[in-house]
Amino acid sequence: MVDGVREPEMSPPREVLLSVRNLKTYFPQDEGLVRAVDGVSFDLYPEATLGIVGESGCGKSVTARSILRIVDRPGRIVEGEIQFRRPAADGGTGGGQVVDLAKLAPNGPEMRTIRGAEIALIFQEPMSSFSPVHTVGNQIIEAIRLHQPVSRRQARDKTIEILRRVGVSSPEQRVDQLSNQLSGGLRQRAMIAMALSCQPTLLIADEPTTALDVTTQTQILELMRQLQQEDGMAIMLITHDLGVVAEMATDVAVMYLGRMVEQAPVDAIFHAPRHPYTRALLRSIPRIRSRSRERLTPIAGSVPHPYDRPTGCPFHPRCADFMAGTCDRLAPSLRPVGDQHAVSCFLYE
Repeated sequence: MVDGVREPEMSPPREVLLSVRNLKTYFPQDEGLVRAVDGVSFDLYPEATLGIVGESGCGKSVTARSILRIVDRPGRIVEGEIQFRRPAADGGTGGGQVVDLAKLAPNGPEMRTIRGAEIALIFQEPMSSFSPVHTVGNQIIEAIRLHQPVSRRQARDKTIEILRRVGVSSPEQRVDQLSNQLSGGLRQRAMIAMALSCQPTLLIADEPTTALDVTTQTQILELMRQLQQEDGMAIMLITHDLGVVAEMATDVAVMYLGRMVEQAPVDAIFHAPRHPYTRALLRSIPRIRSRSRERLTPIAGSVPHPYDRPTGCPFHPRCADFMAGTCDRLAPSLRPVGDQHAVSCFLYE
């Protein structure tokens, strides 16, 4: 209270659900060292949707697999922190224990408890993510019984219920079918059902609409949005489709060659992009108002070979704003350029 006037109550700051700091995941090969993820940092808050975008090979999927500690050999995390706030005893996310996933053994008991239950993953390719010799129901039942003390009968009932919830028709029959007996859309819904079977606080969706037609893609995105509102989970959405990001994300992180080059709320990314790479991505999108037969504006050049990374800023060989003597010698760091907006570019230093 100041001079008899009560000060307005300030809402407490939100606790971060997932905080990644300077994450580096490398793949040592006979031909050289592949720096798939090279110093990535970002925060994800409860009930928010973070869209991670970039061209193929920029490290989006490896970042997700690093969080879940399922990086294929010989890849391994060589540096960095992955701070995850586990749910509290009452089931909420606030006040829970914070663990560094990067320090846990990939196949240790604590990581196995978190993976699939508290952090779930929708794999990139639903056509090959299910076992072809086991029914879809058996695979979801196995995931439920791995993390919850229920009988097989109870797990089957939960499986049928979650299949019905994600919009699978006739779930009592579908539960006993093999994955190759389902259409692409139903298979993706079944994959979402498996990911949500244990009510995770964080859902990582790696290209969840790949190989789906436009109508089914819209249905899947609407389903994910509805389930997020009902369950209050956070979503980390990995995609190269900026249209999906505009529809789903609250915040966006743009990756290039294993590094974050720009981070901002979704409106700032689309209406006031700062990094030359982000601008180039947006210019390459076809627009409804474009004139007939108008050519798209492609990004010059191509992503460098993993064994032949350029010195300095990784984007400088393709950048229209390249500054000789600076961009090709020094590596820029991620710096704030506005409210909740950060860019890795010498144009703003």
